[in-house]
Amino acid sequence: MQLLDIQSLMDINIRTGDVLLNLLVAFLCGLVIAQTYKMTFGGASYSKSISNSLIVLAMITTVVIIVIGNNLARAFGLVGAMSIIRFRTAVKDPMDIVFIFFSLTIGLAAGVGLAQIAIIGTLSISAVLLIMSKIGYGSHRSDENLLQFAYSGDHNGGEPPYINIIQSHCRSYTMINVRSLGSSLQYEISYYVTLKHASRANEFVKELSGLDDLDKINLYSDESLSN
Repeated sequence: MQLLDIQSLMDINIRTGDVLLNLLVAFLCGLVIAQTYKMTFGGASYSKSISNSLIVLAMITTVVIIVIGNNLARAFGLVGAMSIIRFRTAVKDPMDIVFIFFSLTIGLAAGVGLAQIAIIGTLSISAVLLIMSKIGYGSHRSDENLLQFAYSGDHNGGEPPYINIIQSHCRSYTMINVRSLGSSLQYEISYYVTLKHASRANEFVKELSGLDDLDKINLYSDESLSN
């Protein structure tokens, strides 16, 4: 009798049709999640591998939940197997973590056969993320810009010539960094500047480019800095 009870715990009584249906739901929901990630991404460099991982992660989670079922022994066995795996990839963007957890959750729902919850949850959460991205919720707008350039002029000969141009185009400016570029005669200088007229930013950069002692001029907006 005891042997039969143990054997019944180890049996997996799952219909192939149910498995395929759950995997299909996980795949379709994963596609929606990956597309939402792509459309709402606001970082510096988009990663195709993360989008692909979100789809596969939902399907893998579904398979794991199907395998575990109501079997406590298999659940503990899976935890033991996963404990020997070391994940060393650092996730820097909090939204990447949100999407990973999103995909895991939908995979869980699909794995236990709750297709309706998986589909509604995917569409609802994706809609919220898209709306928040569209209206720019939580973003901080500022008129401050980062100005960087390489200067090879004389630092001990009084006020440098670029200061006059900065003063004519900017309401305020603050030097934040000066570093040598390997040559004792050239330095990279960084300023936080607030333009008087944002529409004249190109004109501002063009005037700076006209100076012989300046090179590698870059003006970064607040939006590009936040990304």
